[in-house]
Amino acid sequence: MKRRSFIGNTLLTAGAIAAAPQLLTASSPQKNSMRPEVSRRLFKSEAVEAEIIRIKKDISDPELSWLFENCYPNTLDTTVHFSETGGEPDSFIITGDINAMWLRDSTAQVWPYLHLVNQDPQLKKLFVGVINRQTKCILIDSYANAFNFGPTGSEWKTDLTEMKPELHERKWEIDSLCYPIRLSYHYWKKTGDAVPFNQQWLMAAKRIVKTFEEQQRKASKGPYHFMRLTEKQTDTVCGGGYGNPVKANGLICSTFRPSDDATTFLYLIPSNYFALISLRQMAELVASVHKDTSFATQCNSLADSVEKGLKQHASANHLNYAKVMAFEIDGYGNRLYMDDANVPSLLGMPYLGCIKPDDETYLNTRKFVLSNDNPWFFEGKAASGIGGPHVGADMIWPMSLIMRAMTSTNDQEIIQCLKWLKNTHAGTGFMHETFHKDNAEKFTRSWFAWANTLFGELILKIHQERKHILDSIL
Repeated sequence: MKRRSFIGNTLLTAGAIAAAPQLLTASSPQKNSMRPEVSRRLFKSEAVEAEIIRIKKDISDPELSWLFENCYPNTLDTTVHFSETGGEPDSFIITGDINAMWLRDSTAQVWPYLHLVNQDPQLKKLFVGVINRQTKCILIDSYANAFNFGPTGSEWKTDLTEMKPELHERKWEIDSLCYPIRLSYHYWKKTGDAVPFNQQWLMAAKRIVKTFEEQQRKASKGPYHFMRLTEKQTDTVCGGGYGNPVKANGLICSTFRPSDDATTFLYLIPSNYFALISLRQMAELVASVHKDTSFATQCNSLADSVEKGLKQHASANHLNYAKVMAFEIDGYGNRLYMDDANVPSLLGMPYLGCIKPDDETYLNTRKFVLSNDNPWFFEGKAASGIGGPHVGADMIWPMSLIMRAMTSTNDQEIIQCLKWLKNTHAGTGFMHETFHKDNAEKFTRSWFAWANTLFGELILKIHQERKHILDSIL
């Protein structure tokens, strides 16, 4: 696919990097399949194709069925670069219109196919290849969020940090290391296959824990710092590249959010919850596969520290919503009340298994983040949903609508989210990064595979748990 210009800290069309970013304007609707021709699809899975057929026959709404068929296989069709060398699978997965692999996105993009992995040997190889590639990336630099296929350099090579030619970008985000743990752990639980978890993987696992411990900042600020010459405030870091001061409390500092925007207060609460569950999973995996009880104990000890910090500092009474979780804190008592659309978010924590969906504090927090008291919640003619500083005011992320439905226990709320998603793809047949709250034909990113496959995952979840919702025309 040809790259299109879009808002955000990402590449623009060739020759237009210096130009001001413009919102995309949608083309007219087409009801034929928007997938590439079979011969042009980058990766093919018989199990995924069968799953598309199985689910589609139970979707009564033709628009929703069309969206599912287009979106669910989008990662496989357009972003997977798979190879084998000496029987060793390697899967480099780009995000879509950016020719780089994010640790976060690459996990999220293949996640909706995991339940099929035992039905398709090629799909299983794909997952092993992702784990292998993520392992290599973490060993190159555990503080980087995005990587090139090889040592080619990037447009961000002049960032004031320790850039390497293998890196596309070096923004330290806790979730960048949590997502590979999530993929490894659940692949292992699903398949029982320990092959990907070799000594290289164990080295990467220990690098993850070392990085987390450094960013607890108990004795020092740690080795990571980052600044960028930019006019966008959230693309650089204050405090000489180390961020605002924190008071150590057992939590882990995250210099950037999952949106790739700089944090205001470095203890990013949703990402610390994600780290907590990821460390528990890591401990279980290494104890079972490697019999490394010492490292497993180290993982659990770090998890205990994070858990204690969350219990003591994550939640407090809000002016209007009783006890809620803050988005960010600094350990000094300062708290930032908001939510961002990117996952992990406060809204999305039950999706990641970080908290139970009926937890009272979560339910209070949910009411807050889905209200006008959240500064990044927007209500408009096209939809109502959460956005974030990355694109800016009045721009809703479909990801937030998907996550709202994913974490809802209410049929009517889920149906409303599906209606919004169905009515805001602007005739393209795909999800986007954002759309304007009053006009869905103004959107960013025409090729954003994470949002596409996440939409497919939502339909799968509804089919499994609330199939009756798909029986009617929305």
